[in-house]
Amino acid sequence: MSIATKYLFIVSMDVTKEKEALFNEVYDTEHVPLLLKVPGVQAVTRWKTEPAAFNLAGERKLLDGGSEPNYVAIYEIDSPDVLLSKEWAIAGEKGRWPGEVRPFTSNRRHIVRKLI
Repeated sequence: MSIATKYLFIVSMDVTKEKEALFNEVYDTEHVPLLLKVPGVQAVTRWKTEPAAFNLAGERKLLDGGSEPNYVAIYEIDSPDVLLSKEWAIAGEKGRWPGEVRPFTSNRRHIVRKLI
């Protein structure tokens, strides 16, 4: 993954099991396409936690995510100001996301990171 911007907006969350299929469908077919139309949003990638293990100092360590959210969306943005734009606010409230999906999400985290 090559990043084309100096800022990332990282959104993490969990979703109830019974709404997981709807969550993924709406995120991929509505939410991301709407936000990609916002000026200053260059790309979006989605990730899901995958259990794994690694070796550290000769000891096998499990990576299960612990209390970290299972889903992550990484938005490549031109500036943090994008998140305050009228276009961002409108796009985030369109489609089925606000009424049919968002209420079933939890453990939500939002952060902006700057390339150094």
